[in-house]
Amino acid sequence: MKAAPLEDDDNPCRPRHFRPNLTPAGDAAAPAGRSLALGRKRLLVTGGVFLFAFTLICGRLTQVSLLRAPDADLVHLTQPQAQKPVDYPRADIIDRNGVVLATTLESQSLFANPHLVPNAVEAAHGLAKVLPGTKESELLSRLTEDKSFVWLYRHLTPGQQAAVLGLGIPGVDFQREDRRLYPAGPLAAHVVGFTNTDEKGQAGFEHSFESALTSSNKPVQLSIDVRLQAIVKEEMQKTIDDFSAVGAAGLVMDVKTGELLSMVSLPDFDPNDPKSAMVQPAEKGEPAPVYNRSTNALYEMGSVFKIFNTALALDSHKSTLTSIYNTDPIHIGRFIIHDYHPFNRPASVTEIFMESSNIGSARMVMESGPEAQRAFLDKLGLLHPPQIEISDVGVPRVPNPWREINAMTIAYGHGLSVSQLQTAIAANAIVDGGILRPATLLKQPEGYVPPGVRVVTQHTSEEMRKLLRLVVTDGTAKQGGDVPGYLVGGKTGTAEKVFGHGYAKKALLSSFIGVFPINDPQYMVFVTIDEPHGTKKSYGFATAGWTAVPAVSRIIARMAPLFGIKPIEETPEIHRAITIDIPGSSKQVAVN
Repeated sequence: MKAAPLEDDDNPCRPRHFRPNLTPAGDAAAPAGRSLALGRKRLLVTGGVFLFAFTLICGRLTQVSLLRAPDADLVHLTQPQAQKPVDYPRADIIDRNGVVLATTLESQSLFANPHLVPNAVEAAHGLAKVLPGTKESELLSRLTEDKSFVWLYRHLTPGQQAAVLGLGIPGVDFQREDRRLYPAGPLAAHVVGFTNTDEKGQAGFEHSFESALTSSNKPVQLSIDVRLQAIVKEEMQKTIDDFSAVGAAGLVMDVKTGELLSMVSLPDFDPNDPKSAMVQPAEKGEPAPVYNRSTNALYEMGSVFKIFNTALALDSHKSTLTSIYNTDPIHIGRFIIHDYHPFNRPASVTEIFMESSNIGSARMVMESGPEAQRAFLDKLGLLHPPQIEISDVGVPRVPNPWREINAMTIAYGHGLSVSQLQTAIAANAIVDGGILRPATLLKQPEGYVPPGVRVVTQHTSEEMRKLLRLVVTDGTAKQGGDVPGYLVGGKTGTAEKVFGHGYAKKALLSSFIGVFPINDPQYMVFVTIDEPHGTKKSYGFATAGWTAVPAVSRIIARMAPLFGIKPIEETPEIHRAITIDIPGSSKQVAVN
């Protein structure tokens, strides 16, 4: 007899007669087949539902992304950055070579919830020991205020933060803030400025460029060169120390572009410690260190104004270099105009400028007249504030009415108060071919020359450069004014400072404008020493020839190699360009 076919669960190794209670195959297969068929139908239905849903979703996505324009709500959701302002950290300020002058770093500040401080007395005592400059009484006052938030200390160092954490005071915590740092310290403080504890600009570029510094992370690049800034500061400080002066101001300008490569005001301050900027000095009447003596201070500049007076006379054709003027003292009412070194004879325009004659200058301007003088000085920008990127700028004190006596005294630098910056801009125009260009504290593109306005002719500018050279070789700056190989030209000025309704004879302002090389001016160096006092070495003199002139010469000698300025070799062409005859003398001023 043949064996029955094996089912799926049969063990082929087991004999048939060993399977007890075996149900016949036909009876068990019927319900199992029906269950299997039902399960398959359910799977097909479920799969169809999922397929249908997936098809609908894909169709909707295709419609939204390809077949119709996006609606406003979708655009708003997918592009929130286009409508939300970017919260930039305060941008850096850098010098012309990329050296960082101001930057922002993260720091921790300490605050407290007085309601959560269990022992305010103990907390104040502990915090006063680890937080420099704090007073226990002030901390206790804050910790007992009926508030839920009080500042205790802003911008802690990591060491200070660790010390506070070590105290373990409940209710005291830290909050991250940005801290403005000035790596160069006082070196460019008056130009860069500083911010308060809330990162708001208070002076200099930090104040005037507040919007630019907070709306972009692009650094603001200045025209200042910190290397030259250090040189100018060192030489000015040396002069202050040598002559016991109360302060000084100095700047270096690129003649062609108007860029200020250096601007120094002394005394200065550390912008990392803004409180030091506001401390009033012990000397009566002296301003706080934050005061910028180059842009804000107004002075009667003295004989450097003879640059403008002589340029007016030559450009209006009222005078020539050989015109002769009487140098007898001028009596006006109870006043007398006299010279520091009298000629005691008639003198030419060349001699008047070379020896800085007040009398000669006053007589020259009377040929042009007060109205012409005022119009000329206004054209030079000396009667209104100069345009510059910082807001710390003084408004000139202009006489009104402008009478004959005003014209005479202004001819030699008294009766009109202006800033050092204004004077530099105007003098720059006289030496640079007669074109007045604005000064700037921002670095300019390579080769860029800003547009300007003609104020004197090219011929007048050339004659003025010869006169400026004559001052250095044979005039009031002949003792130490020249720097071999660099053909310096310039003008001295020594003025008595105004006090009340008169002048203080022992309070001088000594200045020197130096330009080099004078045959083709590239740089101007201008130093003003505030209230120098004579020394034994200077034979008691504190005039510009003893104070400001040597300082400018030292600056030129140090900056020339730094800027790659090679000494100039004398040529016949250069000799002719800077040589001028002295009327009444067989001598000519040579190159060296």
